[in-house]
Amino acid sequence: MMDRTIIRVSGEDPVGFLQGLVSNDARQLTACGIVYAALLTPQGKYLADFFLVKDGVDVLVDVAAPLADDLFKRLSMYKLRAPITLAREDMAVSRGTGPAPDGALADPRHPALGWRVYGADLPEDGTDWDALRVAHCVPETGIELVPNDSFILECGFERLHGVDFRKGCYVGQEVTARMHHKTELRKGLTTVRIDGHVPVGAEIAAEGKAVGRLFTQSGDKAIAYLRFNRAAGTLRAGDATIFVSETTRLD
Repeated sequence: MMDRTIIRVSGEDPVGFLQGLVSNDARQLTACGIVYAALLTPQGKYLADFFLVKDGVDVLVDVAAPLADDLFKRLSMYKLRAPITLAREDMAVSRGTGPAPDGALADPRHPALGWRVYGADLPEDGTDWDALRVAHCVPETGIELVPNDSFILECGFERLHGVDFRKGCYVGQEVTARMHHKTELRKGLTTVRIDGHVPVGAEIAAEGKAVGRLFTQSGDKAIAYLRFNRAAGTLRAGDATIFVSETTRLD
């Protein structure tokens, strides 16, 4: 079982309540049952990413356990006097990439990430999740995704179906929209080739100047956060050599 927390949102129109807060269109739940989204600061910075899951008339918020307390407090603050109830739910969350069991929902971020099941504590199926994340440049809560620091577009949320630009207002929408309409992002996550091994968060430098940081590694590939206009040629991170090419960049 994964280290996840489930927050149940119930009452009058829980989808409508979340619609005005999160980065994605919560109304998609009616059709697909699961939506990937994030809650941002008013300045557009990442606070938490999560899955919204339709459960009858309620919505389940599936979030990494370390972020659950803060997310619960923030949702409670936004609730004010709305006829909405928030409650932590004791529910197992399982995932896998093999044959999908009954009731499984496809991970909405990328087909390679398999499925998720709610309410069943299933055994791990041996999937190398770090290898999958690196191969498809999928950020992880608390590693590549840093609360009060990351911007979701720099972390690939458009590519991962975690943001909607037509849904209307939500917290942090104005900053996110401005970034979207730029000609090109100057910074962001990408997959690189690495010769060596250094700790998560190691600084990447070009000619002695910082150009980014190295995160999850798998084999000779890694996820890196780079300033694209400065990350040219061979880069260094500690004792490791980092190689960047146009084909590794994932916008």
